Amino acid sequence: MNPTRTQVGIVGAGPAGLVLSHLLYLEGIESIVVENKTRQYCEERIRAGVLEWGTVDLLKEMGVGERMTREGLVHYGIELRFAGRRHRIDFQDLTGRSITVYGQHEVIKDLIQARLATKGRIVFEANEVRVDDLDTNRPRILYSTAGESHEIHCDFIAGCDGFHGICRPSIPASALTVYEREYPFGWLGILAQAPPSSEELIYAYHDRGFALHSMRSPQITRLYLQCSPEEDLAEWSDERIWRELQLRLAGGKDWRLNEGPILQKGVTGMRSFVVEPMQNGRMFLAGDAAHIVPPTGAKGLNLAVADVRVLARSLKDFYAAGRMNALAKYSDVCLRRVWQVQRFSWWMTSMLHRHEGNPFDTRRQLAELDYVTNSRAASQSLAENYVGLPME
Repeated sequence: MNPTRTQVGIVGAGPAGLVLSHLLYLEGIESIVVENKTRQYCEERIRAGVLEWGTVDLLKEMGVGERMTREGLVHYGIELRFAGRRHRIDFQDLTGRSITVYGQHEVIKDLIQARLATKGRIVFEANEVRVDDLDTNRPRILYSTAGESHEIHCDFIAGCDGFHGICRPSIPASALTVYEREYPFGWLGILAQAPPSSEELIYAYHDRGFALHSMRSPQITRLYLQCSPEEDLAEWSDERIWRELQLRLAGGKDWRLNEGPILQKGVTGMRSFVVEPMQNGRMFLAGDAAHIVPPTGAKGLNLAVADVRVLARSLKDFYAAGRMNALAKYSDVCLRRVWQVQRFSWWMTSMLHRHEGNPFDTRRQLAELDYVTNSRAASQSLAENYVGLPME
């Protein structure tokens, strides 16, 4: 066994773990990140790409926003399409804010580069990772690499290892309350080598199901179709995908969806999930380890960043003054925002997706969209939540 000592042990090299590690570095607090995937996997996995203004500001303050500022696509609104109508939600007019489209994998690349440039330690390809002694003042992270066993003695552990990670299951089930909702639909997502057909995101409600037009760069389009969570990809040829997207995203004679080679396709199920509390002993959960939101509101990455910002400030308070007060309140502070974001993501999802059953629901959804796009107050509420609520 090869023992190591650090102040904060972090499990997971996703956005939550890497942002936390760099925030701690900036405060002079040591950390080690343990990740079971390869560096290449972390840097190439295509995930979310919409950054709230608060996330953008924080990345810049951390000194990791140079490439994002240069290459990110700043958007000042989104478009809603339904019943043959097109309506723009103007973020700049309604909130004075914007969002930035910049892929999560690009954020990961920037963070990894920043951590390694400052001699931060990230252990990739760690096997048999587990956490222990959480109810003591010296919790441990144990793992193996290249056949050798290692352990990290920590003051605190941050569980940033996602929904399927090992940190949350390490907490006794009796100590947690789980709130969960499964949705009866999923998203068929594609990445296409085609110039985006719109400068902004398009959310489309259609009687065949929801569709979303997004982008990753001036040459790459990201698109989604509502489908069954158990959809067989073999039944979705490229031709069928483009035909369905053309139907659901139709925007009149003056608009056409650009097509191109499909680089990637996959089906993602949708759920809402929250665990309370987000801490146990000296371990603190952050990001997808503690909560999942449906992707309709583009909140997953941003919520993870908001969590670790609170955690970093709480740890700073502990190491500066020896006080546990802020750490004791970590879960309560984070959960207030978590539930606000859950509410918004559920609302967007419920309003825009086709629900099987009573035709009453269809008419109600159209009325909701009509109200949202014709009431400044309703539009402002959507815009305020979409660009992101102020961080704690």
